[in-house]
Formats: sequence, C-alpha cells, structure tokens
Amino acid sequence: MWSKPWSYKEGLLIGMGLLVTGFLLQVTVGAINWNLFAYPVNVIVLIVYIIGLACMHLLRKRVYLFGWLSHYSAAVSSLAWVTLLTVVMGLIRQVSSSNSPGDILGFSRMISSWPFVLLYFWMVTVLGLTILRAGFPLKVSKLSFLLNHIGLFIALITATLGNADLQRLKMTTQMGNTEWRASDEQGQLVELPLAIELKDFTIDEYPPKLMLIDNETGSALPEKSPVHLLLEENVTDGALQDWQLTILQSIPMAASVTTEDTLKFTDFHSMGATYAVYLKAVNQKTQLTREGWVSCGSFLLPYKALRLDSLTSLVMPEREPQRFASDVKVYTQAGTITEATIEVNRPLELEGWKIYQLSYDESKGRWSDISVFELVRDPWLPAVYTGIVMMMVGAICLFVNAQKKKEEETV
Repeated sequence: MWSKPWSYKEGLLIGMGLLVTGFLLQVTVGAINWNLFAYPVNVIVLIVYIIGLACMHLLRKRVYLFGWLSHYSAAVSSLAWVTLLTVVMGLIRQVSSSNSPGDILGFSRMISSWPFVLLYFWMVTVLGLTILRAGFPLKVSKLSFLLNHIGLFIALITATLGNADLQRLKMTTQMGNTEWRASDEQGQLVELPLAIELKDFTIDEYPPKLMLIDNETGSALPEKSPVHLLLEENVTDGALQDWQLTILQSIPMAASVTTEDTLKFTDFHSMGATYAVYLKAVNQKTQLTREGWVSCGSFLLPYKALRLDSLTSLVMPEREPQRFASDVKVYTQAGTITEATIEVNRPLELEGWKIYQLSYDESKGRWSDISVFELVRDPWLPAVYTGIVMMMVGAICLFVNAQKKKEEETV
C-alpha cells in the first residue's frame, strides 16, 4: 500500500478519506451554503481554481500526488465514488435548499453535502489535470479527446459554480395591472428589471362529464374504476352502469334561477357562467325514472346534482383545463415593450429571463383574473451549453476518426 506506482487501492483509500472528512464537516459545520458563491465570488473561485490546476500540472514531477491525479486509476476511482453517491442520491428523496435536511449526514440534500462535494471536487480536479496532461503538446490526433474532456469540464464546473446565480422567482399578476415584483423560495420580494402587464387570461377546458357517486361516501362509482360520460359536441345520450341517460337540453353558458319550488338554468353570457344540462335518467333494471338539471357550478354559482335513488346521485365534476395562456405586455428598463402570449411549456425568453406560465386562480377557473408566472434566470447556462456542444462535436470527431482508421486497416 502506498508503494509507487499508485493504483486503485490508493484511489479507494483517498476516496474513503474524503468521504469520512466530508461526514465530519457535515456534522460539525453543516451543509454547504451555495448562496455564498454568488457573483462575483464564483468567478474569483473559478480563476483561483484554474490557476491551482495549472500549478499542480507544473509540479506534477516534483509532487507524486499531482502526477497520479492525471492517471487513469485516479479517474476511475474518483468516478466510482461519485457514481456511488449519485446512486444513493437517487434512492433517497431530496429536499429543496429552502428546507433543512432530514438527516444529519446530508443525504437528503446531497448536492449541498460535504461528502458529495469533496468527491465531486476530486473528480473534476482529475478531469482538469488529465486535460492539461493530454493538451501539451497539442496534437491534432488528440482533438476529439480534448473536445470531449474540455466540454465535460466546462459543463460540470460552470453548472456547479453558476448554481448560486440561478434565480427562480414567482410573480402573481392581476388583469389590467402591471407588476415588477416577484417572490423567491423564502417568500422575500425581489424587484425585477422588467415588469409584466396581464392583458388577458384564457382557459380552454375539456368537455364536461357526468359521473355517478355514492350518496353516503361521495366517492365516484364504481369505486375501483370510476366511469364517466363525456359530454362532447352532439352527444345526446349514454349509459352509466344501470342508468340510461338522455340529454334533453344543454346550456354551455348558464346561470341558475330559483323559483318557488324549483331550480332551473337559463342562458347567462357573463362572468361566473357555468355549464348545465337537463336530462332524463332511466334505470334499466327497475325502470325508475328521474329528470332534472345537473351542473358543475362555478365560483359564483353552486353545483347541482341529480339524486337518482337513495344510494346514487348523478354529478358533473369541475371541468379540467386543457390549455391556459396569458396575453401579456412586458416592459424592460431599456425601454422596450414586448407583447406575447405565454403558455405552459411555451415560455417567453427576454433579456436572459425565461417567463413560464405557472398557474392561475383555480377557485375561479376559466374566469380567473389572476395569472401566476415563474421567472427563471441562469446567466451561466450558455457556458453549460457550450460544454455540451463541445462534447457532441468531440463525439462526432471520435466517430469519424474511428471510421477512417477502420478504412485504412481494410485497405
């Protein structure tokens, strides 16, 4: 052990030493606070780290450890340890950085735990020293190798150090108003260099549906696999279990009107309108017949169910949103005004920000006058993408070189 040249045994012990050191730091000083590495600290750390790698490379012949770190046994050892903790991270539920870890060793916040960070730092250092060893002197034959490894190094180091500059905010806007403030994960208000005016909010809903429920428990029937009748356009009849349903009247925009002894629905083309149907239900076994209105209701109007017998009622659940979008006008400090429609999975990208449609006032449904956006800004993301593109180009070069070598051997 520790006799030169070092191999996997020494790599195993180094990894174990870093793991134990990490656990001790985790218990004594707690998890790493990545917010401390926000700009410009992360840039300074990156510069110092690159200089440190260069010094280690220059001293590799004097200090045996530095030379061994660019050896394949060090690369395999570090990768194995990081892979092991990554598997553990996948098996244990991770909590957000705003919550305290559920365990003293930090397994529930792995990316902020000292054991993972120390082993990750070892792996990236091995990668950096390997690049320096292979890159000098520079040869065309090593181009694919360097592109792959430099791209991976850039992606890993910038994704890690840039995490502190990632902003993920939530903004709540109201129709006709302009908002320039958003809240972070801790609920603190943040003033932004842009403002959003909500011009309009629209929801496309799936067609309404009818279901049977148990009068006592309120659960949908059958309990294990509930069925429903979808009221698509031109649907006039259908069946739910033993009940044959006939739609006699449909009102897409309706309001309930109460008389002395009945409740009926009429056309109501205004905010708060609901969907209502008048139908006849006939039990195919007992020939029991029921007629009446059924409605899903809205934030303004109550729902209406039809009691079929002592055990069963016919109801219309709240309609489910199919698509919702916001028409907005975005103002920036530079004086630009951008009009756009923001939908789910179709964000607006503007001046380094991505604005996502997040939610709305679900209590009002389609009549919501509130729209909630998620604003994300990651200034280091272009660097991460650059690293990924370099790896892709390196993979293509590797494939081309392999094909050429195969052709030369065939000739």
